[in-house]
Amino acid sequence: MGASVRPNGMSSAAAALRYWERRQEVASNNLANVSTDGFKGQKVFARMVEGALPAADEVTDFSQGTLNTTNNPRDVALDGGGFFVVKTPNGERYTRGGSLQVSDSGNLTDASGNTILGENGPIRVATPGQTQIGALQISRDGTVSVDNAEVGRLRIETIPEKTTLSAEGSGLFIPPSTRKKADPDLRIVRQGALEQSNVTPISEMVDMISIQRAYSAVQKAVTTLDTVREIATTELARPAT
Repeated sequence: MGASVRPNGMSSAAAALRYWERRQEVASNNLANVSTDGFKGQKVFARMVEGALPAADEVTDFSQGTLNTTNNPRDVALDGGGFFVVKTPNGERYTRGGSLQVSDSGNLTDASGNTILGENGPIRVATPGQTQIGALQISRDGTVSVDNAEVGRLRIETIPEKTTLSAEGSGLFIPPSTRKKADPDLRIVRQGALEQSNVTPISEMVDMISIQRAYSAVQKAVTTLDTVREIATTELARPAT
């Protein structure tokens, strides 16, 4: 086992600066995604590591955002828990974003072009190259129909309690090793609605101001400590004449 590091004023201040920098990065990202459908804000908290130095840990707030009625048949929202599953270049991912598009191959995709997965794979709603599709209907349990003909059912999964998901950006999350299909009878899929970000702009702005003030205070402490060290090395350590 390596020797523990005894903190001093400068190392504690450096750790505090890193913590506040991370707080600022997360708050900035939250603010940048206020208008991102289904976005889940993150929070940063301090964890004391060896030597009582603060380190930044993060947690995602999975509380539901406000459901905004759009009356657009290609918009869907989950009322309650669960995630849509999409296929990305990096593998399958979870999302709460429900702004659906139709790819050139006729499959449903999300706003970023990732393929929306159904319980039997991609959901084709049009023939390849077709620019217009028939009447799109999505039922409460996620069943997708075009002109009253069923073409698939949205794949919706839930996560076990106390499960932590890793955010990947663009409102995507990496699925956990233990995955669970949402009970069709308990699903509430709303067609013609979108879930808004659960970030509160005013709260994030207030947090940003607090972070900047705290960061400035630590910077001032670093400057003071540096001045004290300079005095100690150049004045106090000077040989008496």
